Amino acid sequence: MKKQKGNEGVILMAAGKSMKDLQEEVDLYISQFKEGYFSPLAMLARMTEELGELAREVNHHYGEKPKKSTETEKAIEEELGDLLFVLICFANSLQIDLQEAHDLVMNKFNTRDKNRWTRIEQE
Repeated sequence: MKKQKGNEGVILMAAGKSMKDLQEEVDLYISQFKEGYFSPLAMLARMTEELGELAREVNHHYGEKPKKSTETEKAIEEELGDLLFVLICFANSLQIDLQEAHDLVMNKFNTRDKNRWTRIEQE
């Protein structure tokens, strides 16, 4: 991971970032500010807000509700990025390693739910 210091603060740039890299990048960004991370309740509210914005974009792209001509175009990718940022902030503030959380849930799906879905036949 490459660390650059610019006029607007620290910028990390890397290809193929791991979840740990993402968590460290967000932590480095947040640590520049006196306010630090918001409270877990405030971040949960932000996460809900960002999820609503993602839902709105998905609805505009795949649902029956077209955008108003006055609404700006936003990509689903951008909204997913906003949601990911807040999720990482939330995890960091609670000292949760998202890689470990991911491993736990994948273990659950691979054990508890291993026969729940119809598998694609292997040739």
